[in-house]
Amino acid sequence: MRIEAYNQVQSVYQTQKARQTQKANAVSRPSDQISISSFGKDLQVAKAALANTPDIREDLTASVKEQVKNGTYNVSTESFADKLLAKYQQGLV
Repeated sequence: MRIEAYNQVQSVYQTQKARQTQKANAVSRPSDQISISSFGKDLQVAKAALANTPDIREDLTASVKEQVKNGTYNVSTESFADKLLAKYQQGLV
């Protein structure tokens, strides 16, 4: 028995095996895909816009804050009572 012949056969076999593995890897596999509906895209845009919006509108609250700070902010008790009663009658309170 010749050892060189065995080594030659083994090297040929290993080469063929590597080629088969490469061919198997080259076969295209189905890929996952995702599609977002237009509603989902609109929702994403709205969330981004909301994230960039401040919670408090400083331009509207600055004057009230200043009046509270100075102690000059007055609430009409009659007006407050009327609004509270109106909301109670609507079932909001």
